[in-house]
Amino acid sequence: MINDITIMQRELTPFEHLVLALVCEGKSNSAIALETSHTEKVVENTVSRSARAFGITSDGDTNVRVLLALAYRTNFGDDAFDDLNLPCRHLQVGPDGRKVCMQHIE
Repeated sequence: MINDITIMQRELTPFEHLVLALVCEGKSNSAIALETSHTEKVVENTVSRSARAFGITSDGDTNVRVLLALAYRTNFGDDAFDDLNLPCRHLQVGPDGRKVCMQHIE
């Protein structure tokens, strides 16, 4: 099991960033391979290498892709989810009538 998905063992490559952003969008290895013009095996290896960068290991009780997406979002933000145009579940109407995310206040 992992100790802390917020601590990376090394920096990610630009291709790893691209693949992980697509993982965060819920894309399969096959879809990522098609979108990036790489083989599915290259994408699979990239996901595995990226998981190791966060100290995530596979066992029968964990889903590596889910933990990897959480680790990536924790370290690099929610841009993949912003691109999906999904409303934040923390939105509340503020005193000025505008919707404000009460969880992600800067």
